[in-house]
Amino acid sequence: MQDKIGNKKIIGKELSNNKLRAKKKFGQNFLINQDILNGIVSKSLIDKNTLAIEVGPGLGSLTEHLCENAGYVLAYEIDTELLPILDENLSKFSNKTIINKDILDVDIEDDIKKYKGDLENVYMVANLPYYITTPIILGTLEKTKMIRKYTLMVQLEVADRICGKPKTKDYNALSIAIGYRAKAVKVLDVNRKNFMPAPNVDSAVIRLDLYDNPPYTATNEEHFFRFIRECFTQRRKTLVNNLCQANNYNKDKVLEMLKALNIKESVRSEELSIEDFVKMSDYLSME
Repeated sequence: MQDKIGNKKIIGKELSNNKLRAKKKFGQNFLINQDILNGIVSKSLIDKNTLAIEVGPGLGSLTEHLCENAGYVLAYEIDTELLPILDENLSKFSNKTIINKDILDVDIEDDIKKYKGDLENVYMVANLPYYITTPIILGTLEKTKMIRKYTLMVQLEVADRICGKPKTKDYNALSIAIGYRAKAVKVLDVNRKNFMPAPNVDSAVIRLDLYDNPPYTATNEEHFFRFIRECFTQRRKTLVNNLCQANNYNKDKVLEMLKALNIKESVRSEELSIEDFVKMSDYLSME
């Protein structure tokens, strides 16, 4: 068994020697399979011309691979107890900065501008904490367009929703919110046994490739993102019932919109495309 940072034996020893336990409040589950780590880096398409942004580096097992393959690594670690371990494990690398902050609280564009230098690409590569996966993804997409690719380990169920297609059980407001900005694909399935401690669910690695020329542009994006959430309030209800229950829309106006856009009155939200949602949002936001 090789002594590498991502090796199960070494991670267990580090946790024991430093009297550390994975903290549930930070959603900590440490990835221990080197093949998975190599797979994440390979699928991320990073190279020496890339600033790689990592969220929650933990003990540095993925960070090590990022430092070896990227031009520079900017990592955000909220757990102060892990900072000295990261400093030790990554001491041989000069092309990295670890910031002790919550990714949700930082000015990500300012940090990118500070550390990007002459590097051409900015990609996020991370094993995200399950409990704040959606806020991290949607929050970062909203804050910056400088990150052009995201390669992220997430809970399998969330991966299926993010990559969900119309007329499937996984398709929902999250599928649309992310699909509006990026092409989402699942690139790797990851069994729960590849973590320490093992979580209760399996995971998957997804990649989001942001559109250079988005195929859809809502007239009022703030209304659009609120609108799609309201459309999926209750999955078993029709689109009309969901929108009228949201108390923001007059039923006659909703029916007028559906007729104008040639959409049947009995339609359910999961039957519609992202383009349909953009057209509907534009129609209702013109009032």
